[in-house]
Amino acid sequence: PTQHTAYDRDTRTLVLAAGPQLHLIDTTNGNRRTLDLPAPPANLHAQHGQVLAALPDANQITRIDLRTTTAHPTPVAGAPVDAIDLDPQRTAIALRDTGTITILNHAQPATTTEKFPGPAQLLHHNGQVYVLDRLTTAITPINTTTGDKGAGLRAGEGATNTTQDRYGRILTIDTRGQALLAFSTDPLILKQRYPVPGAPYALAYDPTTDTAWITLTATNELVAYDIAGGEPQERHRIPTISQPDTIALDPDTNTLYIASANGAGYQVVRM
Repeated sequence: PTQHTAYDRDTRTLVLAAGPQLHLIDTTNGNRRTLDLPAPPANLHAQHGQVLAALPDANQITRIDLRTTTAHPTPVAGAPVDAIDLDPQRTAIALRDTGTITILNHAQPATTTEKFPGPAQLLHHNGQVYVLDRLTTAITPINTTTGDKGAGLRAGEGATNTTQDRYGRILTIDTRGQALLAFSTDPLILKQRYPVPGAPYALAYDPTTDTAWITLTATNELVAYDIAGGEPQERHRIPTISQPDTIALDPDTNTLYIASANGAGYQVVRM
């Protein structure tokens, strides 16, 4: 079963995480490599030829060079569940066991922001880190320079996954409330709540077409919404493999990769 997916545009590599194994697939020729990690990743981020993985059960974050298939671990206590690079010097890390967000700085002491009951995912925009907390189903901004926590906002009834669009909006899936939420970020305000029945879960955004792609785990479907206007407009609805819990997008070729969480493999959708 695949728990997480990511896609790297520089190397055209699809990354599938199944337990502690990473499967690296060259989408140009289908060649596959496998890399064993010390523990399953909780999140993956792929860009510029590398993957940044958070491994809570190993108390580390790991960078994987996709060109050489080598892993470079960094010990981080507190069970890191997500990590994103803010710039070449700083990395923001969400820690499950301590309920904190730490910003590691190679040149200065780290800053720590406390009191997140269930930090799950991180986004970065305009000098702020935005934290999706699944336990409180809320999004909260943090100043990346001072570590100061801003005012958080409730994100539906049970937010699970989030990403951002080219306008700086935060797109969030409210699985329990069966909706797509859109937040502006300056200031943080809920701008849209659009119903998406069918137990929406995984989310990907295509900046070339302003499309939000959402998997529906109750109906095993992939649905696409044009989100450029004031209200989302449904554009596509496609049957998927069973339990489509993760999705990755190649915006250069308009190809989507949907992976099953119950062992049904992965599906390629070319638009």
